[in-house]
Amino acid sequence: MPRYVAFLRGVSPMNAKMPELRRCFETAGFGNVRTVLSSGNVVFDASGRSGTALARKAEAAMQASLGRSFHTLVRPLAHLQALLDADPFAALPVPANAKRVVTFLPKPPPRELRLPIEQQGAVILAVQGCEALTAYVPVPGKPVFMTLIGKTFGSDVTTRTWDTLKKCAAA
Repeated sequence: MPRYVAFLRGVSPMNAKMPELRRCFETAGFGNVRTVLSSGNVVFDASGRSGTALARKAEAAMQASLGRSFHTLVRPLAHLQALLDADPFAALPVPANAKRVVTFLPKPPPRELRLPIEQQGAVILAVQGCEALTAYVPVPGKPVFMTLIGKTFGSDVTTRTWDTLKKCAAA
């Protein structure tokens, strides 16, 4: 059975407990469910369906069990592993002190972007299908990175650090 990773937008320990999210996915009929960290990463097995169909099924289960749901983007684990193995950041100009981040999009951007797009240490370096390769140098007290992502791609996206993706792939 194929393995998938669900990335839930806006999850934190303050608004969702990982055991509750795991139970939601199990109730939805997904197998071998594991949560990774406490930021809304769920790895699971499911019979072959589209990522969108799996995401809607998970969102419905969260709504039924928790009384709310989180916008969910699903990727096959094999796709995530191929991205990690390719390490596209190695060929990009990422500052040494920057965090490498992948922004997951529900669909490819509707228009060609003139890249890189940079704003106060945050940069969108490349877009590969439904993933944007981004980086930022933390700026205390300023949400520069998320402002740039929202302005460029809208709010139906979610981001994960490169290290978090490695942990999801290993789960």
